Amino acid sequence: MPISFNEIPISLRTPGAYVEFDNSRALSGLLGIQQKLLVVGQRLTAGETAAEVLTRVVSEADADRQFGYGSMLARMCKAAKAQNPYTEMWAVALDDAGAGVAAAGSLAFTGTATAAGVVSLYIAGVRVRVSVAVGDAAAAVATAVAAAINAETELPVTASADAGTVTVTARHKGEVGNYIDLRANYNWGEYLPAGLSLAITAMANGQANPDAADAVAVLPDEQFHYIVMPYTDAANLTAVESELADRWGPLQQIAGHCFTAHPGTSAALGTLGNTRNSKHVTIMGAGKSPSPPEIWASVVGATAAYYYNIDPVRPLQTLVLKGVLAPKAADLFSQSERNVLLYDGISTFTVDSGGHCMIERLITTYQENAFGVEDPSYLDVNTIMTLIFIRTQVRSRITQVYSRYKLADDDARVGPGQAVVRPKDIRAELIALFTEMESQGIVENLDQLEADLIVERDANDRNRVNALLPPDLVGQFRVFAAQVQYRL
Repeated sequence: MPISFNEIPISLRTPGAYVEFDNSRALSGLLGIQQKLLVVGQRLTAGETAAEVLTRVVSEADADRQFGYGSMLARMCKAAKAQNPYTEMWAVALDDAGAGVAAAGSLAFTGTATAAGVVSLYIAGVRVRVSVAVGDAAAAVATAVAAAINAETELPVTASADAGTVTVTARHKGEVGNYIDLRANYNWGEYLPAGLSLAITAMANGQANPDAADAVAVLPDEQFHYIVMPYTDAANLTAVESELADRWGPLQQIAGHCFTAHPGTSAALGTLGNTRNSKHVTIMGAGKSPSPPEIWASVVGATAAYYYNIDPVRPLQTLVLKGVLAPKAADLFSQSERNVLLYDGISTFTVDSGGHCMIERLITTYQENAFGVEDPSYLDVNTIMTLIFIRTQVRSRITQVYSRYKLADDDARVGPGQAVVRPKDIRAELIALFTEMESQGIVENLDQLEADLIVERDANDRNRVNALLPPDLVGQFRVFAAQVQYRL
C-alpha cells in the first residue's frame, strides 16, 4: 500500500533520494504551555507608552519608564514582578476618566512635641517616617510630613500642608483612590512623640474609574491566561466578565481568568460578592489591609500565574503573598466570617504568626446556575484552570497527530502508512492522552472515562468527528475531619 507523503509527489522521474519530515509524532507526554499575565491599570502622562496600547513589560524599571514612576500601573506591574518574575507579562494602560474626581484625605496634627521622636505614617502600606525634635509645633510637623510624602514619588498620593493639617490627594482620579489607606504606627514599637496628637480623615470622594472596556477593546485574538484588574465597580466587572465569557467559549478558545481585590468589612465584601456570578473572575477580600487592592490583585494574580502553570490542580492554600501587609490582629476576619465569604463569592486569606498573608482559598464569583439554583460546579479556580489545561492538551494532541488526514468509518480497511484516521483511532489517541494526564494527577478513574467516552463520525457532515469527553477531575485536599472516640 502506498504511504501518504505530505510533500514528495508520486510523479517524480528525476533521480535522487528525497526525504521529508513529519512532526505529527514528534512530541510525547503533555504539552508545556507558555502562559501570559495581563495587567490593566492607570498610567501617568510622564510614561512613554500611550493609553490603550498593549505592551510587553520585561522588568520593574521598564514598568516605570512605560507608565510613569509612581503610577498605579507601574506599581501593579512591579508588585507582580516581585512575586513572579517568570511569567510573560503584558499591560494595557488607561488614562484617568475625563469626568473623574481624585480622592482626598487628611492628617491633622495638634500640639507641640515635648519629647523627640519619629512620626511613622503608612500611606497605602508604605512607611513614611519624619523626625520630630522637642518643641516642634504641629504646623512644622505637618510641613515636614508633607515634604516626606512628596519625596516618596512612588506613593499613589501627593501632599500639601496648611496650619498643621496635611491634605493627601490621590495621583489618579477614580473610586480606587478611596481605598488608599492612611494610618500611623502600624508596627509594634511605633508611637507619636509626646505632646503631639494626630487625627486621620480617610481617603474619600474619588469618583469615576476608567472604563476597562477600553483595555479589552485593544486585546488581540490571543490568549492571556491571567488578567489583573484594579476595579471592582459594577460596570468594569461586567465588561471583563462578558469579554472572558466570549473568550472561554468553544469558538474562540482563548480563555483567561481575572483577578481583582476589594477592601472593607466582611459584610461589605459579602454584599459585593453577592452582586456577581461569573466563573471568570476572582475577588480577593483584602479586609482592612494597609496595602491597596490593586496591589493585592497584582500579587494574587501573579501567584496564581506561577503556580497554576506548574500544576493547575494543586491548591494554592498557604502560599505567601509577598508585598501586602496584613490587617491588624483586631481587624482580621474570623474563621466563621471567612467561611461565609466563601459562600458569597469572595476569596480569603489567613495570616501566620510572622504577619505574612497567605492564600486560604481562591474561588470564582460563580454561585448560581441560570435558574438561580446554587451551583458549585465552577466554585474553585482550580476547576477553571484544569478545564483550560485539558482543552489545550486535547486540541494540541488532535491537531498535531492528525493534521491533513483523511477520514473514514471505523470498519474501513486502511493500509499502513496511509493518512487516514477513523473514529476508533481518535478514541485510542484520546485514551492515551488521558492516561498521561492520569499519571500526572490531572484526572482520575480512567476506566470510567474509557467506558463513557464516545467518538463518532457525524451523520450529516462526513468530514467531522464528534466526541464526548467525560473526565473525572482530580480534586484538592482542603478539609480533614476526624472524630476522636476516646476511652478512659
